[in-house]
Amino acid sequence: MRVLRGINPLYLAFMLVSFVSGVAGALQAPTLSLYLTREVAVPPFWVGLFFTVSAVAGIVVSMLVAKRSDSMKDRRKLILFCCAMAVANALVFAFSRHYLTLITLGVLLTSLASVAMPQIFALAREYSDREAKEAVMFSSVMRAQLSLAWVIGPPLSFMLALNYGFVTLYLVVGVMFLITMLLVGFTLPSITREPGLMQSGGMPVSGWRNRDVRLLFIASVIMWTCNTMYIIDMPLYISSTLQLPEKLAGVLMGLAAGLEIPVMLLAGYLAKRIGKRNLVLIALAAAVLFYIGMVSLTSRNALLYLQLFNAVFIGIIAGIGMLWFQDLMPGRPGAATTMFTNSISTGMILAGVIQGVLSEQYGHVSVYWLALVMAIVAFALSTRVRNA
Repeated sequence: MRVLRGINPLYLAFMLVSFVSGVAGALQAPTLSLYLTREVAVPPFWVGLFFTVSAVAGIVVSMLVAKRSDSMKDRRKLILFCCAMAVANALVFAFSRHYLTLITLGVLLTSLASVAMPQIFALAREYSDREAKEAVMFSSVMRAQLSLAWVIGPPLSFMLALNYGFVTLYLVVGVMFLITMLLVGFTLPSITREPGLMQSGGMPVSGWRNRDVRLLFIASVIMWTCNTMYIIDMPLYISSTLQLPEKLAGVLMGLAAGLEIPVMLLAGYLAKRIGKRNLVLIALAAAVLFYIGMVSLTSRNALLYLQLFNAVFIGIIAGIGMLWFQDLMPGRPGAATTMFTNSISTGMILAGVIQGVLSEQYGHVSVYWLALVMAIVAFALSTRVRNA
């Protein structure tokens, strides 16, 4: 592969930073709903509310930080600050079981910590542009590191939480972010940047007025709502409704992440040949099949096999979705990327509310029935977006 030619230490450093920080996130996220249910002892609605508040805070903080990041001479300082907030956040979750503290201080620290990964990718894009590397494949390989991290993270997360407790889990998360800080500080380059591409830090009006961009944004929100509802609800659905071992949830997440790696790289290879629009439609068709399986199949093996469709769905939209936005907004990659990331955050907000209400009022399986309908709607909307 061309991306493997001329490997240098900085290239490997970006891959390692992406992987280590990805593992840290993959340790914390999968068991959060179980943590709130068991350790903090709150009902499903308050679990969903926590995810919603986190998403809203994440949007606000990312918009504010985006403006600041464009004026900083060294993006690494911001990444280091965010990683330090991640360490503090891990300590809060390790030693506090007070819901109000977690949904205020914990959410604030989480929001600041979540900025680190986009900034790492922004620094990587600047580095690839400066070195005349193939930015698409460079970004794809970095995203593959995140998927690899999610192969390892979820099973390890459940193992640590169930066998050693959540204090141990969050202390390990803190150590991983400390390692990330060291890697960023001592291995990543300082790059002089051109004027920022995301001056507004939010959704550009001209992009929203574009019919194709608007339709894709709505479809993307729906896609990420479906996926986030699944991530929030699945560990609870596995244990409380299907009466399957809780550790299976970690295995399912890890398996899906592992399958996403070849899907993601293959999608990057096929994008120029069959088009990004067709790839996203394939992903949504896989999503429809996945959620049909979730409402109709209950055995351990069936759930494992279903992860292939889940991996095709997420593996494609996570990378190709962003590139499709960029194609529809030529010359404005920063604004296009902001719209894509905002669609993810908006989906998280909706997912937190919907999952909490549905699971508490109608049971966990109702979440997947709605996800099935929403996936069909997203497919229909995407067919109306042109292939730029």
